[in-house]
Amino acid sequence: MLKTIRAALILGVITLTAFGASSAFAAPLKVVASFTVIADFAKNVGGDRVAITTIVGPDGDAHVYEPSPADAVAMAKADIVLVNGLHFEGFLQRLVDASATKASIVTLTKGVTPIDFKPEFADADAAEGAGTGGGKTVTDPHAFQSIANARIYVKNIAEAFCTADSDGCVSYQTNAAAYTKKLDALEGEVRAAIQSIPEAKRVVITSHDAFGYFEHEYGLIFLAPQGISTDSEPSAADVAKLVEQVKQDKAAAIFVENITNPRLIEQIASETGIKVGGTLYSDALSQPDGPGSTYIDMMHNNIRQIKGAILGS
Repeated sequence: MLKTIRAALILGVITLTAFGASSAFAAPLKVVASFTVIADFAKNVGGDRVAITTIVGPDGDAHVYEPSPADAVAMAKADIVLVNGLHFEGFLQRLVDASATKASIVTLTKGVTPIDFKPEFADADAAEGAGTGGGKTVTDPHAFQSIANARIYVKNIAEAFCTADSDGCVSYQTNAAAYTKKLDALEGEVRAAIQSIPEAKRVVITSHDAFGYFEHEYGLIFLAPQGISTDSEPSAADVAKLVEQVKQDKAAAIFVENITNPRLIEQIASETGIKVGGTLYSDALSQPDGPGSTYIDMMHNNIRQIKGAILGS
């Protein structure tokens, strides 16, 4: 009888030990994403092997975000922190320091060819760390607005996940390849939509200059009263200059952004006689039940809104 009990206990210990090792092995990779677009990319690459915490949530503005104690806790516990870089997250260094995180900080714009921001607002944006000001060039951080760059973000995420979790590498690579095919299809749709808009009508107004990479890649022209950051209000002179430019360039549509107060755009719409065409998603995805809750949905929404406002369809 004693031998039977001892055997059962030993078997139980072995079973529990194996279960414990299995559970530890199966624990998801703890990933912190600085904002929603990156979180969506990470979800598509990581699948159920990752647990993602997002710092700046839906409709949130990373330019002016103030981190919370909960953000510091999430950073401290993270295995990997995924960030945009190019000074997009003004809060990032403070949060890294406050959390004392040991996580790998992965900059997803590595490999992206940065573009310079339009110089007329460079001085204002240099104040928040996006450039040097004084008439010098300022780097535009919104690289994710180009789908070609989105593919680079996805590649960098897959590499980071493989480094942190080699057992899951094949899964990450497979997911990244499948998602990249979806991005390829999306880019074809965006290019076709732009081609359907007459060149003379490819001028639109948005709240702040978040769409420089979209403009560079796909041929629309975006005008905005604010620079690459929403950190400061444009001056009356800047607004007057934009209104005059709009009248000269005959902008075809004007849009509010999900992260900004619509008051300024409504003022410009009133002064130029251009009707507000809808909402574009720039630096953040929508709420889960909104029209831009994923990166692909965001791009679909934006091009649909732009095309519809310009062509009336």
